[in-house]
Amino acid sequence: MLSFYEIARFLGLENEAKKFSNQEISSVEFDSRKVQDKSLFVPIDGATKGTSYLNKAIENGATGTLWPKGETLPENISYLVVENPLEAMQKIAQGYLAKIAPKVVGITGSNGKTTTKDMTENVLKQKFQTYKTQGNFNNNIGLPYTILKMPEKTDVLVLEMGMDHQGEIDFLSRLASPDACAITLIGESHLEYFKDRSGIAEAKMEIVNGLKEDGFLIVPGDEPLLTPLIKKVSQDVVTFSLNEGKSDIWADIINESQHEISFTLNFFPDETFTIPVSGKFNVKNALVAAYFGKRFGLTKEEVKTGLKTVSLTKNRSEWLNHKNMDILADVYNANPTAMSLVLESFSQFKAQGKKVIVLGDMLELGNSSREFHENLSELILPENIQEVFLYGEEMGYLAEKLKAKYQKNNLHYYHKTEKESLENQVLQTIASGDLILLKASNGMHLNDLVEKIMSL
Repeated sequence: MLSFYEIARFLGLENEAKKFSNQEISSVEFDSRKVQDKSLFVPIDGATKGTSYLNKAIENGATGTLWPKGETLPENISYLVVENPLEAMQKIAQGYLAKIAPKVVGITGSNGKTTTKDMTENVLKQKFQTYKTQGNFNNNIGLPYTILKMPEKTDVLVLEMGMDHQGEIDFLSRLASPDACAITLIGESHLEYFKDRSGIAEAKMEIVNGLKEDGFLIVPGDEPLLTPLIKKVSQDVVTFSLNEGKSDIWADIINESQHEISFTLNFFPDETFTIPVSGKFNVKNALVAAYFGKRFGLTKEEVKTGLKTVSLTKNRSEWLNHKNMDILADVYNANPTAMSLVLESFSQFKAQGKKVIVLGDMLELGNSSREFHENLSELILPENIQEVFLYGEEMGYLAEKLKAKYQKNNLHYYHKTEKESLENQVLQTIASGDLILLKASNGMHLNDLVEKIMSL
């Protein structure tokens, strides 16, 4: 992948690395457990000092390391002394990105960014060699790590950019210098760290700070908070929506079923597109991915194939089937907008048996948390959803609102300390033919319950 000397050159340390000029580095790793033969180990401090894992890294095959200034120098391994190993890794990532020189697509948003990333990469790989953010590696550690994992023959790199504070997207955008960007949605995620949604909108718009001058930005056309912000953008801005005429690009939904949804696109006329997931919100994600395909020169047939064959990251709008039960696992992210959209779609589906929802707290909503949780009651009706399981302190507010609608034996509330009781009751309640939705913020760990259902 890189030589030790190249890495030193990216850091301005060529003179210190001359004796290692022929030493190859197979990968750059900050987790000693992932180190392999010829890896460069980057000791990043977490709960414990990163340097304490050096011996484990050497044992696993590391041949080089970035070593923090002031620490006792290591033995039996090549090293470069740096002020800050994490910052050094970020510089190396920029150097490697410049060396490979792929087109870069940056995607952010309060919801849908991972799904849009998956769809975009699957569309673009119909024509190009692509690589994308793996899992949730979308922060100041994960994004440079993703860049460094990129194969040398990559034509297009699709990067997810996450944040929970002001300035984080700015840093990621400037590091990656994207050729094209998208903001999927301005929601309420991490609202406790901002005054209001306008603060979130401003933070998401930081993605243009590193956007190349000849690049373009795709944004929701139905989000008024972005209207004054995009007027300041010098690059090409394209708006999207599901409503014809309200944006530059749009989709019209033709048919929606439990496992797929079909639609048309105004920029690819006379063609029907299908994605193997449900939900109108996912059509918006597909719309963005398809437009990236259009701008990158793909035919409508290539875009159609890319959308139809996409496989989403685990636990995001993931349909599972087990013992004749259909399970919609969406347990990685939850905010009021996303939760409402999923509940709206789920309520319309038909089931052989009963319909069951298991909802956990939506986290990081600040002072508005109670109101956001209570408002979900408008979307939960006994005629559409027969069994309701609510889990977490914040979901207690929703439980109180639903008492007027549901019989006591169909409404189940569990405090966060009662996770085992929740799991046992859900497992006893569900049966063949049931349609089940599980959704919560990742911090509620409902993925554990998904695994237990699948192990029945």
